[in-house]
Amino acid sequence: MGMTITEKNMARHAGLDVVKPGQIIECHLDAVLMNDITFPPARKEFLKIGKPVFDRHKIYLVPDHFTPNKDIQSATQAKVMRDFVREHGITNYFEVGRMGIEHVILPEKGLIGPGEMMIGADSHTCTYG
Repeated sequence: MGMTITEKNMARHAGLDVVKPGQIIECHLDAVLMNDITFPPARKEFLKIGKPVFDRHKIYLVPDHFTPNKDIQSATQAKVMRDFVREHGITNYFEVGRMGIEHVILPEKGLIGPGEMMIGADSHTCTYG
């Protein structure tokens, strides 16, 4: 049997002709998406690795769960995200007034499309396909 459309997309992003279920591959990413809840723990792991951001134009940070901030803790999380954006020159940060639902804003603005490969630290990321 041939590959599914998902397997074909994964193979293309891994530079392989064929991928099989259970195979571990490394894909070229078109986008990495994080929000105000998932970013702080992801940032901690990123700092442990100690490597630079892989591509400051392919990282999308959308504060959409606690925006506007509801308390000091959510305001602190937003500040941590904002500081990271400035420190690493992230070009796709959707500040208050420019943001929206994270899983709507990227396709709505044409930042992700069919056949592209993205990862996101949110349970609804699978809605991209």
